[in-house]
Amino acid sequence: MTHPLIPQIIEIATPVAEELGLELVGVVFHTNQRPPVLRVDIRNPQQDTGLDDCERMSRALEAKMDQASIVQDAYVLEVSSPGTSRQLSTDREFTAFKGFAVLVRSSQPHEGQQEWVGQLIRRDETAVYLNQKGRVVAIPRALITKVQLDDRR
Repeated sequence: MTHPLIPQIIEIATPVAEELGLELVGVVFHTNQRPPVLRVDIRNPQQDTGLDDCERMSRALEAKMDQASIVQDAYVLEVSSPGTSRQLSTDREFTAFKGFAVLVRSSQPHEGQQEWVGQLIRRDETAVYLNQKGRVVAIPRALITKVQLDDRR
């Protein structure tokens, strides 16, 4: 379940990232840790995301979060790059990783299974399409819970 402050944090973090020439990829608030950890994933669309990008985002976002004071208690801000074993979510990612090995999971069985591995062909409004050894498999988007790069291949 998503933490209720995530939409507000995204609203603050997105323009901060854009000002720095970065993209906000994801936000997770781990409140089960003491102190809680706010993890913000960013990407530099011009080059590999580096430590400098994370440091710049961390400083700028920390200042904006302090101004907004939406998190009342102490927390740790962690800014990082999602790396290549990440979950795919945007149309741009599905286009960029066409042909890459992916793992797809569904909420309920489709054609007798809940997990598929194959080369990503494309995604449209209705399905995600994989190439499994020359056979095209269409998994309905309504059933999909996760699509991530498969680093085992």
